[in-house]
Amino acid sequence: MNQDEAAAGAAKPADESEQDEEQKKQGEAADGQEQPRQEAWAARQDLIAHGPDFISTLVTRDQFGQTGGTHYGDLNIHLGGRTEAPRSASGGPVPRADIEALAVVFQDCDSFHEALARLRTDRIVFLSGGHETGRRSAALMLLHQLGIDRILSLDPTASFSTLPGQLDPSAGHILCDLAISRSRPLREPHLLALREQLKRSGAHLVITVEPSAALGDIPSVRWEPPPAEEMLHAHVTRITGETVWTQVCGLAPVKEFLTRQHRPGDIKQFAQRLIALHRGEIDEETLAADGETAVATQIARWLTEDKPQLHDKAFLISLAVFDKAPYAVAAELGDGLFVRLQKIEDPGVLPRIPVFGSSREQRLRLARADGYVTAEVTEWGPLDGKYCAAFRDERTAQLLLTEVWNLHPSARPALAEWIRKLAEDRRPLVRTRAASAAALLAKADLSSALAHLIEPWADARGSHSWLTAANALTMAQLLNVPTVFPILRNWCTGENESRRWTAIRAYGLLGPVHHQEILDAILDAIPRQSPVQGSPDDDEMPEEARQFADALKLLLLAVREPVLAELARRLDTDHAARVYALLAFRQACDQSKDDGSGRPLVLDWYAQADAETARHLILFWEALLGDRAHHTQALGILRGWVLKAGADPDSEAALALLLPALVTAPTNHRRVSHLLETVRDSAGVRPPVAKRLLRRLSPN
Repeated sequence: MNQDEAAAGAAKPADESEQDEEQKKQGEAADGQEQPRQEAWAARQDLIAHGPDFISTLVTRDQFGQTGGTHYGDLNIHLGGRTEAPRSASGGPVPRADIEALAVVFQDCDSFHEALARLRTDRIVFLSGGHETGRRSAALMLLHQLGIDRILSLDPTASFSTLPGQLDPSAGHILCDLAISRSRPLREPHLLALREQLKRSGAHLVITVEPSAALGDIPSVRWEPPPAEEMLHAHVTRITGETVWTQVCGLAPVKEFLTRQHRPGDIKQFAQRLIALHRGEIDEETLAADGETAVATQIARWLTEDKPQLHDKAFLISLAVFDKAPYAVAAELGDGLFVRLQKIEDPGVLPRIPVFGSSREQRLRLARADGYVTAEVTEWGPLDGKYCAAFRDERTAQLLLTEVWNLHPSARPALAEWIRKLAEDRRPLVRTRAASAAALLAKADLSSALAHLIEPWADARGSHSWLTAANALTMAQLLNVPTVFPILRNWCTGENESRRWTAIRAYGLLGPVHHQEILDAILDAIPRQSPVQGSPDDDEMPEEARQFADALKLLLLAVREPVLAELARRLDTDHAARVYALLAFRQACDQSKDDGSGRPLVLDWYAQADAETARHLILFWEALLGDRAHHTQALGILRGWVLKAGADPDSEAALALLLPALVTAPTNHRRVSHLLETVRDSAGVRPPVAKRLLRRLSPN
C-alpha cells in the first residue's frame, strides 16, 4: 500500500460513502417507525408549492394554491438578461423615460382592458399573474393609459394598513409582489380605508400578486399576457417597420420560436436577433442556432469538454433539478453529486470540494442562468426573500438531465444514488424536486427510471418513500409519459401493499386533471368485501382504506360537481362505494378555505350551488346523519360550523339555507334542533347565532 492509499484509508471514516451508509441505516430504522400521515390534499398542496413549472397543470379552475410550504414568487433583483420594465427603488418614482420606452412596444389584451375598466371605476385593481409574465409592465401601462404623469413604486414589505398614508395626491402607484397568504390575509377594513383614501386624494393604485395569493372575496383580474407573436411583432416593427416583419415572420426559426412559451424579456432578445438578421449582421443559420439546437450544443460542451471541471458539471446538473429554486440549495446539494461522480471517474482520489471556490455570479454565468431575489411565503408568515437561480432558456433543465441519463450512462449510478438521497431530505422542496427529477428521467427512459428510482421508492418500508414514488408517477403522467396509467392500474389491483398505496395516492393527486378516468379506476379498485370495519375514526382502520377515502375527498374538492353527481348516484346502489364516498365527504366537510376566512369549503360550495348540486349535497348530509358510523361525527361538524358562523355572516347565511333543507325528515329535525339548543362556545354560553338558526327551523 503506497502513502496515498494509506492516507485514503486513514481518512475513510470521514468519507461520504460511510456517512451515506450510516444515514442509510438510520433511514431504514426510521422506515420501521410510524411515519406522520399526510393526506392527499396536503400532498397535492406540497406538490404545487415545490414542484417545477409543469406541475401547475394540477391547479384547476378552483386555483387551490399552497397551504404553507414555500413559494417562490416574482423578481425583485435583476442580474443579467431580464428585460421587463426596470424597477426603481422601493417608494420612489418610476422614471418617465422607462415608461415611455415601454409604451412604444407594450401590447394590450383582454385582461388588460378588464383591469383598466376596474381601475377607472374603483381606483384600485389587483393584478394576479405568474412571475415573468410582464405583470409589472402591465401595471405601469394601466396607470399610463389613464394619463397619469407621476407614478410611484410602493414598498411591498410594508403593512397593508399603512398604505393609505403612503399615497400621493393625483399620483399613480404600483405595489408589486404583495405577499398575501393564510397567515397574512388581506382584511376588508384595510381595503375599504385604502379605497376611501384613493378617492379623497384622486390617486390610483395597481397591486400585483401571485395567483396563489389568498384574496378571498376581493375581486382581482388574472393577468394573461398577449400572444408572443404580437409582442414579437411590436418589437420588430418599432425598429424596422411593417414590411420587414412580413419578410421574417414566416422563417422557420421564427415559427419554431413561437411554438414555445417565452418570457417577455426572451421575446425582446429574439426580436433584436431578427433585426440583426434583417441588417445582415447574422444569417438564418445563426438565428436558428439560438433555439433548441444551441441549447443542446451548449449542454454537450458542458458535459464532454475538459472545462468546466467536474465540480461545476455537478452544479449544472443540480441546477437542472433545482431550476427556479434557491441557489444555495442547488449549490449545496450539487457537492454531494460531485463526490459520487468523482468516485466513479477516479476512485483513487479523494473528492476535494473547494469551500470558497467560484463566486455565485461566476457559476451563474457559466450556467447561462440568472439570479434573482424572490418572496418566500411560508405557513409561519412571510420571510425575507431567497436568492434563486433559473436557466435563461427554460428547455435547459430537461435537456441537460436527459443528456446525462441517456448519453452518459456511466454517470447513472451516481445520479440515481444522489436523487435517492435527495428523497430522504427533511425539506419538502428537496423531496419534491427528487420526484420531479425522476419524472423527467422517466420521460427520457421509463424502464431505467422505474428500476433505479421509482420502484425502489414504492417497495421501501416507509410511507414517505411511497409518497415520493407517487409524486414521481404523478409528474410523469403530467409530462405525458406513456404507460403511467397502466402501471398505476396494475399496482392498484396487485398484491404488493406498498405499490397499492403508491398507486392510490397517485390517483388522488392526478384526479383533478383526469377526473373521470381516475374516478372510474378508484371505484373499480376499492375493496368489495367488508371495506371498512367499525367506526371510520377507528385507529384500526386500514391505511389503504384511508387512502381510498383521501383520493375521493381530493376529487370532490378539486373537481366538485361531476364527482359529486357520480358518487351520489352510487350511494344506494353500490355498498362499497357508499362506505368510502361517505367517509370522503365527511372528511371534505372538515376542510376550510385557505383565504384566511376559515370558512368550510363544503358549506361555501352549498351556498353557491345550483339546484341539482344542492340536492346532491343534501343527499350526502342525510346519508351521514342516518348512518350509525357517521352521525356523531357529522353532528360534530355541524356544531363546529355553527360556532364559526357566529363570527362569519356568510357562513350563517349558508347555514340558514342548508339546515332547513336538511331537516325535512323528523329524525333529522330532532337531531339538528337539539344541537342548536345545546351548542355552547368555549365560555359555556349558547351563541346567539344558534338561536337565530333554530328560529329558521321552527319559525313558529
